[in-house]
Amino acid sequence: MHQLDERILEHLADDGWASPGTMSRHFRFTASEDRIEERCEELRDAGLLAPIYRGASMYELTTLGYLYLAGELDADSLPRRTVG
Repeated sequence: MHQLDERILEHLADDGWASPGTMSRHFRFTASEDRIEERCEELRDAGLLAPIYRGASMYELTTLGYLYLAGELDADSLPRRTVG
């Protein structure tokens, strides 16, 4: 998990859903839209986020995402994207 991941998860917990573009313009984010999209895809692959529309870059927290923020889920237990 990256510090940016924590901010993304916290933002979505507060706002319900958002796009990477919206998050990149939010005052707590200093990352580019592309970087936030990349991290959202990683968080989606780990089961912490879900797209709210098929094919759209808009995300919301999953139950696992809420459990992680509550400290009830260890990041080391989450699936990781494999490069290959």
